[in-house]
Amino acid sequence: MNPKLYTLLWAIGTVIFILLSSLAVAAVAKAIVRRRGENRLYQSRTFAGYFFASPWIVGYFIFVIGPTLASLYWSFTRFKLPDPPQWIGLQNYIQLLTADDQFRVSILNSLYVTFFGLPLQLAMALGLALLLYRRLPGEQVFRMVYYLPVMLAANAAMLITWRLVLNPNNGILNTVIRMIEDAVPPLVFARQVVVMITEVTNAAFIGLQRGDFTLLQQTLARGLPVPEAMPLWHQSQLWSKPAIIFIGVWSSGAMMMIYLAALCSVPTHLYEAALVDGASSWQRFWRITFPMISPATFYNLVVGIIATLQIFEQSYVLTDNGGPAQSTYFVAYYLWRSTFRFNKIGYGAAMSWILLVLILVLTLIQFRLANRWVYYEYES
Repeated sequence: MNPKLYTLLWAIGTVIFILLSSLAVAAVAKAIVRRRGENRLYQSRTFAGYFFASPWIVGYFIFVIGPTLASLYWSFTRFKLPDPPQWIGLQNYIQLLTADDQFRVSILNSLYVTFFGLPLQLAMALGLALLLYRRLPGEQVFRMVYYLPVMLAANAAMLITWRLVLNPNNGILNTVIRMIEDAVPPLVFARQVVVMITEVTNAAFIGLQRGDFTLLQQTLARGLPVPEAMPLWHQSQLWSKPAIIFIGVWSSGAMMMIYLAALCSVPTHLYEAALVDGASSWQRFWRITFPMISPATFYNLVVGIIATLQIFEQSYVLTDNGGPAQSTYFVAYYLWRSTFRFNKIGYGAAMSWILLVLILVLTLIQFRLANRWVYYEYES
């Protein structure tokens, strides 16, 4: 068949399906309200509302609910295209949780970026929001500049640019660090301390992760601090995860906007009363600002945990094959690798559900702990 004609027929069929499904859903909704005894005006409004909402409703069931249920079924099967799925029960889950070392490494890498990177993102976002909260000339321009990385950070082209920026030898970042150190020599010691702490910490983490502390012993054997040591970023297993955290902190503009909106909602009379009582700037922040914006912190924390546990683009573009030495082997990357490169669809589906449970558990923990530190003004 002519490809153009084939595409045209599919487009016409899709439009007809959307119209028929919308009419069906709207008719069912109208029948339900008619059985409830509603008047004709209410019935016609219900029909019209569901008719226009039905494309989204039907699409949600087809493209979200359907694949979700299929994924749940596939997670209990051995499924490799083009062969049909074979039911194997809990074997995929048992293999992942008890015998798959790569999955354990990916889980720990994801948790590392979450628990070390997310607090830095929150701190950066709050700091930027406090700066932009002040009424200054050109503040709209600064808000745009600080938010721009959100749209660019996970972009493939931008991540390729980051590979050049983070090149240990002639990358822009290390070059700027050297230039600053030449202008301010005391910063050399600060850089050495940062490099020492980062490398020792990550070597210890890798040792705990793999049960082998050879890398930590080699790092300590070099002597600390190493005078000429510079960050090796994505080319070293000691620096690859800090590099991804650095990119995440750079792109914390979305959290910044949430904080900025929360700061604008803090009642000014609270600050005025605190000034009358002689409260310092720190006291006003800690006693008024931070509690009042705690719902924004809670939102950023929950959304940030969900996002960081699903990091994929940074690992895929910034590093090679989740390296070096599987240091950027995150769960989402391992899921993609198992499903699309090795055709283990059932295995990847099981991995996705374990990731879902992990995210759900951490989210529920945050909701349970929220009552201890999140303050809602309407509850007072």
